[in-house]
Amino acid sequence: MTDDLYIRCEDLFKIYKTANLEVVALRGLDLKVASGEFMAIVGASGSGKSTLLNILAGLDTPSAGRCFVGGEDLLTMSSGDMVRYRRKKVGFVWQQTGRNLVPYLDAVQNVEVPLVLDGVPAGEARKRATELLELVLMGHRLNHRPEQLSGGEQQRVSIAVALANRPPLLLADEPTGELDSVGADTVYEVFRTLNRDLGTTIVIVTHDPDIAARVDRVVAIRDGRTSTEVFRRVRFEGNKTEVTHDEYVLVDGAGRLQVPREFLDRLNIHERARVLLGEGRIEVLPDGTPRVSRRDG
Repeated sequence: MTDDLYIRCEDLFKIYKTANLEVVALRGLDLKVASGEFMAIVGASGSGKSTLLNILAGLDTPSAGRCFVGGEDLLTMSSGDMVRYRRKKVGFVWQQTGRNLVPYLDAVQNVEVPLVLDGVPAGEARKRATELLELVLMGHRLNHRPEQLSGGEQQRVSIAVALANRPPLLLADEPTGELDSVGADTVYEVFRTLNRDLGTTIVIVTHDPDIAARVDRVVAIRDGRTSTEVFRRVRFEGNKTEVTHDEYVLVDGAGRLQVPREFLDRLNIHERARVLLGEGRIEVLPDGTPRVSRRDG
């Protein structure tokens, strides 16, 4: 695994089995995430994005393939190693704040819980919890219980809880799904600050249509495989800042790529297509197109 990659998934499969049914959630998925990257995963319901996030969090195990996080192979971990991984190596933020916070504890006490469970002395735990809450813009609400906080404030406390034990990886499943636009904007500002100031690798699963403007890269999953990715690029020219988004189709380790469905529909491509190699390009043509030598003009 190269030094600049923190997450590397190769040909990842996840199959859920019930009495009479098998559901394939991931179908040979490939994913690479650089150390210190701030990125998002999007896709329709059932595309496999939440399954992938649960695997990265150590909450689920893949059926086949390879999955490395921080140099550790999640497929070969013992149960004890997996517990250590979840406690030390990864922080997780759920969409429902009730799953992140203890309702009868105030904000600073909630952040202290994972620290105390890890054996951190009380004074040090209080200091760490206070610093984290200030970092997520909740320094003014240290002694408020979840019921006394807005949804956005609860989610910011949840982020502090997830970072209590200094994990290098932070995962968030629809963290703004239940927030208004103002609350969502603040949560994303907090994520950006944490990524910049702490160097934390952040991966978010979301349906947010504006996510490309909030993160550095967006990877789309379709039918259990990564299909496209969008890079956010910021250019500075004089006194002007120009932000562009470049979209690419992904090619996996087996040479497969997923052509966007709307492109296939427009060309009336269904079960098969003709693929031709030109000069500096590959052409995908409908079945029945005459085979003609093609060159760039």
